[in-house]
Amino acid sequence: MTTATPVAPVVMAKPRLVVLATLFGVLAVAVALVSLSYGTTKIPVSEVLGALLGTGDSGTMLVVREFRLPRVATGLLVGIAFAVSGALLQTLSRNALASPDIIGVNSGASAAAVSVIVFAGSAGGVSGFAAKVGVPLAAIGGGLLATLLVGLLSMQRGVVDAGRVVLIGVGVAAAANSLVAWLLVLGDVMDAGRAAAWLAGSLNARSWADATPVAVAVVVLVPLAMTFGRDLSALVLGDDVASSLGVRVSRTRLALLIIATLLAAVATAGAGPIAFVALVSPQIAQRLAKADRPPLMATAMLGGLFVVLADLVARTGLETLGVGPYELPVGVVTAACGAPYLIHLIGRQQKGR
Repeated sequence: MTTATPVAPVVMAKPRLVVLATLFGVLAVAVALVSLSYGTTKIPVSEVLGALLGTGDSGTMLVVREFRLPRVATGLLVGIAFAVSGALLQTLSRNALASPDIIGVNSGASAAAVSVIVFAGSAGGVSGFAAKVGVPLAAIGGGLLATLLVGLLSMQRGVVDAGRVVLIGVGVAAAANSLVAWLLVLGDVMDAGRAAAWLAGSLNARSWADATPVAVAVVVLVPLAMTFGRDLSALVLGDDVASSLGVRVSRTRLALLIIATLLAAVATAGAGPIAFVALVSPQIAQRLAKADRPPLMATAMLGGLFVVLADLVARTGLETLGVGPYELPVGVVTAACGAPYLIHLIGRQQKGR
């Protein structure tokens, strides 16, 4: 009897994880189809399906596949990337507040991207190489640099102290945000407006050029992260226990930290720093799964659902309320949902003490 008791929760957990991931995935696809049907011209979902399958008329296919689908696809992919990044960081640091929003990854990516927007803009506008390659590469480089800085400052005796990561990250994020504010003052009005729109986190006018790099990152890095499932479960128990179970803690932590940073930086490059997706999605998935860490697949699907649903609300919410045909950046909606949850998490941690 004593040997059978620990096996039951593990066996029961797997079906729950599969059900959750499937449920979130189905909901994400359903919301994506509804989002594809809404716009200046409303298209029935049946015709949207026909256009996606190549059986619709040419006008509907043009609107759905060329104008609306890249935006929705970018939203799904960015949500998956942010969510998995947050799940990895929260597991590595054993802290529910650890996410690329909080520890400076997104802020570093934003500072680097805004630098390109402002300085390229002062030379005649962001276009050509600067727009298509410079901003995404700068965002990725800025995210990696911020992570490196947080890691170095969090080290004690040559090992990254998980307890210090969040505190150091908040400081790095504040410094990067100050740099962004200075750059917005430095640039002219057009550059500042363009940068501010990007900083809000928006899926407006996204094309396949925006979706493709995020898709490559998701297809390569998310399965790679999932191969570390056993190591992640061991790291939750502490570094000493993980080492006794055969996990190369330092090497594994570094590899997963790089994966998490790349996912967050590429997502930020694709749609701007969409707030709180990486913080909220892993925590909700973990609580619904009743697991000891955020489950990666369920978290990924929930992240995609969160972003496409927030974008649908951002596009149609004000019009539905009768305010007017105005669109909000998707980051405004995710922040409105995530900020109260952040306060809730901080309150729980304070009570836990």
